[in-house]
Amino acid sequence: MTLQEKDKKHVWHPFTQHFTAKEHLEIVSAKGIYLTDVDGEKYIDANSSWWVNTHGHGHPHIGEAINTQFSTMDHIVFAGVTHPKAVELADRITNLLPEHLEKVFFSDNGSTAIEIAMKMVIQYFYNRGEEKSKFLAMNGSYHGDTFGAMSVGQRGYFNKPFEPFFFAVDYIDFPTSENEQAILNQAEILFSSGEFAGLIIEPLVQGAAGMRMYSPVFLDKLTALAQKNDVLIIFDEVMTGFGRTGKLFAMDFCKNKPDLVALSKGLTAGVMALGLTVASDKIYEAFLSDDIGKALLHGHSFTANPIACAVACASLDLFEEKKTWENIDDIVTWNTSFAKELSQFENVENIRQQGTILAFEVKTGEGNSYFSDVKTKAYPFFLEKGILLRPLGNVIFVNPPYCITEEEYRQIKEAIVSFLKD
Repeated sequence: MTLQEKDKKHVWHPFTQHFTAKEHLEIVSAKGIYLTDVDGEKYIDANSSWWVNTHGHGHPHIGEAINTQFSTMDHIVFAGVTHPKAVELADRITNLLPEHLEKVFFSDNGSTAIEIAMKMVIQYFYNRGEEKSKFLAMNGSYHGDTFGAMSVGQRGYFNKPFEPFFFAVDYIDFPTSENEQAILNQAEILFSSGEFAGLIIEPLVQGAAGMRMYSPVFLDKLTALAQKNDVLIIFDEVMTGFGRTGKLFAMDFCKNKPDLVALSKGLTAGVMALGLTVASDKIYEAFLSDDIGKALLHGHSFTANPIACAVACASLDLFEEKKTWENIDDIVTWNTSFAKELSQFENVENIRQQGTILAFEVKTGEGNSYFSDVKTKAYPFFLEKGILLRPLGNVIFVNPPYCITEEEYRQIKEAIVSFLKD
């Protein structure tokens, strides 16, 4: 039985309708920016393998960190125990964040980091004896696929079968230059009710909604309204963190900072599963009590896995190198130039760029839709050009690993231009 046959017999893939799915691309190795399939064909990883890979596949510094940590300690319970790499990571990440974000809770991925942030918000007010539990989110949001994360995400779409089990959430519209003030007015009215515990937001870029982008000025104003009304603010930087926006974190573009931030994806350069929820001391102190029931009674089997923590620390080493930020600046420059070129195409609209992310919509007459058949045409087209690029419906976007060269970027650009002309 071939690998493809075994795959079809046993594997249930994510975001896949298996009734109509074709054979899956069989990747056998990955190095730098390239993925190699079973036939020896190479593909540029134009979307950083689900937006997680920052420094390229198989980076030797990260590989060395894995080997060193495995030979020292592979895993240990984290309740009542600590270890050097967890402490190092917590110390280093808090030194990179605003100074009030001091307490790090470890988990396994972006969804769990969000769940923990939401539990912290709810229990913060519970521990203080305040009846505040409502959340405000933004239309089009995606915060993960666990039930709490789905509850504050976009309704319908992926999650329609589960909506009867979600808790109630209020939403503001996605901001544009025309509606920003109306949204802020709506948020102020909602917050003034005194019922809201939390505001959860993808700062500057909504990923799964099609790389939709908005201004830090609007986010600062919304954050200020939340702060004024004692509403705790969660920034979901699972996708936007670690250089994607052109700075280390999207919040670095903002004057007003969140009370909690969720991190994952680029945290480990896309190599290991790890999530962090970083909270302010103000939140942490509300959990301190003689009553064990006021503690955050939450944990995961692989919380603060030493190998994952070592990988995250190794990735931070690479972010301290000047070359990494020169590479990021190069991608920003190439994106800016390509955006101007794309503006000449009549079948392209809503071109937007934030840091290393460039996105645009192929005109279909049906607006921005995840279920557009543009992706079913574009995906195999790009594979034939030696590029792994997964559109979000009719939204084509580029967010490569930071080690990409100008020639490799040009290959992506030329393939996109060819697709648009075709």
